[in-house]
Amino acid sequence: MTTDELDRLCHDYMVQVQGCIPAPLDYAPAGYKPYPKSICTSVNHQVCHGVPGDKRLKNGDIINLDITVIKDGWHGDTSRMFLVGEASIQARRLCEVTFECMWLGIARVRAGAHLGDIGEAIQRHAEKNGYSVVREFCGHGIGRRFHEEPQVLHYGKAGTGILLEPGMTFTIEPMINAGKAAIRELADGWTIVTKDHSLSAQWEHTILVTETGYEVMTLSAGTRPKPALVA
Repeated sequence: MTTDELDRLCHDYMVQVQGCIPAPLDYAPAGYKPYPKSICTSVNHQVCHGVPGDKRLKNGDIINLDITVIKDGWHGDTSRMFLVGEASIQARRLCEVTFECMWLGIARVRAGAHLGDIGEAIQRHAEKNGYSVVREFCGHGIGRRFHEEPQVLHYGKAGTGILLEPGMTFTIEPMINAGKAAIRELADGWTIVTKDHSLSAQWEHTILVTETGYEVMTLSAGTRPKPALVA
């Protein structure tokens, strides 16, 4: 099927079944033209913000579906990786390590911790496995608006950055490349790809800081449990 067909399926489900608004549709931050679709579909070497179109998925592809909805005035943002048919060992490993990176970052969330603790955990695990962390895009505060403060970097130094407080909500969404971290933007003004054409993977959850730790706000049917290496 095409990525456009995936967009249409998701749009209809969000609007007709969930009774919510697809946040990306016509979203236009400063310097960007309005985003033309309801979800982002990033395939293989596409890092993020892939625009659905007539591209047909083929056996061995990996794809990130990035979904953000507005329900009762509030935003929820999440993304997952999917393997099409029989993906290579290298592709499966990249997707798995990226999933672990996200959860290692989530596990650092607690009141009194620093934003840098999250980035340090993600960066260390990615680089230990021979991968690189995309620097230009990061997690973000989220609530009444799609993108709010703070910026949640997926690299950094523990003990640095703002202190986390109960009630904060933000995304953790590491973009991990199999090759170098360098990226470029395609002519559509949205799609970001790896400069060296290496595979890229991303997972994302929306997180709430609680008095005792964290709550993952974007768990749903079919959500994978956290990996064994996260307590």
